[in-house]
Order: sequence, then structure tokens, then C-alpha cells
Amino acid sequence: MDQSAIDQVPVLTEAMLRRLDRPGPRYTSYPTADRFVEAFGAEAYVGALAQRASGATVGGVPPLSLYLHIPFCESVCYYCACNKVITKHHERAAEYLEVLAQEVALNVAVLGRGQAVSQLHLGGGTPTFLSDDELTGLMAMLRENFRIAPGAEVSIEVDPRTASPERLRHFAALGFNRLSFGVQDFDAAVQQAVHRVQPFESVRELMRAAREIGFESINADLIYGLPKQTPESFTRTVSQIAELRPDRIALYSYAHLPQRFKPQRRIVVEQLPPPEHRVAMLGGAIAGFIGHGYAYIGMDHFALPTDALAAAKRQGRLHRNFQGYSTQPDCDLIGLGVSSIGRMGATYSQNAKTLDEYYDAVRQGQFPIVRGLALTRDDLVRRAVVMALMCQGRVEFESIELAHLISMREYFRAELDELTELQEMGLVALEPGAVQVTATGWFFVRAVAMVFDKHLRADKVRERFSRII
Repeated sequence: MDQSAIDQVPVLTEAMLRRLDRPGPRYTSYPTADRFVEAFGAEAYVGALAQRASGATVGGVPPLSLYLHIPFCESVCYYCACNKVITKHHERAAEYLEVLAQEVALNVAVLGRGQAVSQLHLGGGTPTFLSDDELTGLMAMLRENFRIAPGAEVSIEVDPRTASPERLRHFAALGFNRLSFGVQDFDAAVQQAVHRVQPFESVRELMRAAREIGFESINADLIYGLPKQTPESFTRTVSQIAELRPDRIALYSYAHLPQRFKPQRRIVVEQLPPPEHRVAMLGGAIAGFIGHGYAYIGMDHFALPTDALAAAKRQGRLHRNFQGYSTQPDCDLIGLGVSSIGRMGATYSQNAKTLDEYYDAVRQGQFPIVRGLALTRDDLVRRAVVMALMCQGRVEFESIELAHLISMREYFRAELDELTELQEMGLVALEPGAVQVTATGWFFVRAVAMVFDKHLRADKVRERFSRII
């Protein structure tokens, strides 16, 4: 797809917005994590690890990625849907890091020491809850067990309230070359309503320091749909972020699911913006970032044209994993820490979601896997289609047919018929041998991908997902 066509503000009708304003997955995986089953446990995960270790994988051994979940936070953000432990007792981190090292040892015992890692990400929670010494020890432990490949992406999520320019310099010295700042919104009333107060000036200081230090890529996370947000207030936040000029911007829609996420029960429902304001905020943000020179990468993501993510989009090398869009090719992913999700071969797995359960399993010398999924042939076919749509905005029938030995028109007869409605809305173009997402459709690409989600087609209960708008 021509990037210049993508970098236009879509023309949206009221009828289109009504049609698209519904819950749906973000497709950081297919099938999505809500489809994992308890029947997939530690034994199945070990089998997938052993298959990688033996090299008995179709198409060769893929690169390896590591994700480490650090669950601790000093205070709760009311919008948060992450797995976290709220505590001011920093000494609790020492026990966690000790068990984390034991989990690494379990993986290395099967894989072998020195596996090359092309991507390493620390998420949370708040990874910067760890002290500088603890981060130093953690990185040393990882380097003892894995080989961080030259040019690897090494990133850490940073809470601006727990960081300083001096800390950023320490992160760089440890080998981190990418940062992600959790900003969400700069409006003081919104920050108070979600219990996350961080002045614009402090974030600006950190951004400037990060640039001087020389981090390869700096990301800022924003959320629209938060309490007390208005289209006018969010326009100011968009302008302030554009002024800071991060390399990448992740723009998420707030999903209010208090029945699932206890902290969200503290949000005053009456203060949430109405649907028409959410639509205005999304449209204004898209126009604002494109107007400030950002390229639209795909669902939720913007990047400066000079950033590696924008280059990957232009060159057709974009991929998607549990952290969102990535320049890295399809990787095996080892998820480490409480609640972490991994991908190994044609399987997904997730660790225990509570510290007690996680600690108990690892200390007994067992992998803390509590659920997962072994993908079926149908899952693999649909994953290829969904990821082609999410990453390239186009599905070439021939490539899918050759890789999976199917006829697209026969296998996806019902889905292709359903796409005619989206074609009438101007979201896709149905070509003789391809499905092409249009410039307007690219801004709502997960609505297109949802058509090919067999699990979603059979399950009409979608309230567990965020809304497309």
C-alpha cells in the first residue's frame, strides 16, 4: 500500500462509525489469548522448547525474543488492565528477581546456554520499580544465559515518575537502546481522575535527556477515552506530544471493563467521554500526528518517517507480536515472569497470574505455565491471513495457497462474502487474487481482520475486548 495514501485523514461517515464502534481483539496474536486453555501446560511447553533446541522446526529455527514482566508499581493507575502488584516495599523485588533467575535456568536447561536473542523487552507493571543495582544484576543474569545479538532491540518501559536523566544514562550503559514512556494524557484534571499525575515538564526533561544520551528509538503511550477527557483537552495533549517529538507514538482506546479489572471500579463512569467525543478524539489525534509529520504505521501506532518502524512499513517488513508492531521477523518468544505470554513454534503459553502460584511452581523446579494453545492447521492458515492484513494491509491469495495448500476462495467463501459489506463502506477492495485494505480501511484494520477470526465468528460475546473506536 502506498504510504502517502495511508498518511491521509480518513473520511468517515456517521453510519460507518456506528458500524465500526464495537469491541474487537488487537491481534497481537492469533488465536487471541482469551482462547488459551488449561489443557496446555508445562509438559506441552517443554515439548515446544525441545523441538526448537533440536532444530526440528519447519522453515528453520526462527530468531528468539525475550519478554520479562516486572509486576510491581508504587501506586495504582485507575485505567490499568495490566497484571501488577501495588506496593511501596521495594525489597519485594529481590525475591522476584531470584525466582525469575530460576525460571531462566529452567528454559536454558532445555534450550542450551547462549541462544542468540534479537529482541528483549522489559514490561510491567513498572520495570523502573527496580533499582539501578537490581537492573544491573538482571541484565548480567540474562547475558550469562543468552547472547544478545548485535543490533538487537533492547527496550524498557519507563514510568516518568520513577525515572531521571541519571537513570536513563544507566539504562543505556546496561545496553538498553529503546525506551517507552507511559504518558497517557497531559491534562491535569484527567491525570487526577486516573490517579497518575506527571507534569509535562518532567516528561519533556526525560525526553530531552534520552535524545542526548542517544537512544535509537523513543516511544510515548497515549490513551483516549479516559475520564474528564474532551476533544479540546486531548488536542492539547496531542500537540504537546508532537512538540516532544518521540520517534514512535502508541495511541490506545481505553476499554472500561471494571468487572474484569478492579482498579477501574474507582473511575467515575459519568466522567467518561461519550462515544461522539471518543470519535472526535481519535479523528483529531490522527489528523494531528499526520499533520506533524508522523507516518501512520497501523492500528494504534505512529512513527516518524526516519524511524525503523516506518521504514519497515514502507518496505513490507512489518511484523506484529505481543508488544505490538515490530521490525523483527516472526520470533519464538520466551515469556518470563508472572503472567507472561510466550510463543514457541506453533504454540502459545502463559505463566501463572499470581505471585504465590508463580513462585510455588518455579521453586519446585517446574515451569509456571498454567494455560496455552497448540495451534491447529486452521489456526495457522488464519494467523497468516490476519497478520498479513494487520501488518501489510493486503492478503495475496497465491502466497497463502502455496504455503498452506488451500484454495482461498473455497476455504474462506463465507468470509470473502462478508467482506463485500466492508468493500461497500470503502474499507477494502476485493481483487481477483487479493484482499487490499484501502487508505481509509487501514485506520480500522482490525475490523477487517475480525472477519477471518473463526473463534470470534462463533462467539458473539465480545465485551472483553476494547472497542475499535
